[in-house]
Amino acid sequence: MDIAEYFPIWEQLTEEERETISRTASWQAVKKGTILHNGSADCTGLLLICSGQLRAYSLSSEGREITLYRLFEMDICLFSASCMMHSIQFEMTIEAEKDTEFWMIPTEVYKRLMEHSAPLANYTNEIMASRFSEVMWLMEQVMWKSFDKRLAAFLVEETSLEGSRQLKITHEMIGNHLGSAREVVTRMLRYFQSEGMVRLSRGTVEVTDEKKLEELSRS
Repeated sequence: MDIAEYFPIWEQLTEEERETISRTASWQAVKKGTILHNGSADCTGLLLICSGQLRAYSLSSEGREITLYRLFEMDICLFSASCMMHSIQFEMTIEAEKDTEFWMIPTEVYKRLMEHSAPLANYTNEIMASRFSEVMWLMEQVMWKSFDKRLAAFLVEETSLEGSRQLKITHEMIGNHLGSAREVVTRMLRYFQSEGMVRLSRGTVEVTDEKKLEELSRS
């Protein structure tokens, strides 16, 4: 598995920079549920996702989670190397939502290269801007969009990601994604069920009317 296939600006790097990355990067595989980065407690390194799915989330002082964004194949996880960005003030946790394979570039190596490579520095800034845009979008959703619309949008997204209308997910897991209490999720899902949009069973939410959920999420 060649790291060049997963580094978007590989062709813009010098031969020396490519050699440094190839020599220092390590290929790793983790199981679903593995915590790859936990707040400011560690500084894992830059991750280039080869396969699988990662979730970046924030944890409140009360222990409530909310998903900030997700990362998929060909994505780059920059905030797992957040210790090289001194202006980053908030903490996040990065967890494997599925069995995941990735290349890891050590933080000190990437930082050194970024200080001397304009293409790499520019690309890093683009990633940061993109991730902050996702977080700002999430804040707007939480502040201004009602929970029923957010839940409907989440179920539609999950159906697309999993390629199935039958989602193996608990009410607590949904609450963790959306930053809401399990009881609130349960009440809203029961309402969705009464409206014929979902069918509930233990550990499973089956989407029965995806069109209606999409319409609700956009209303």
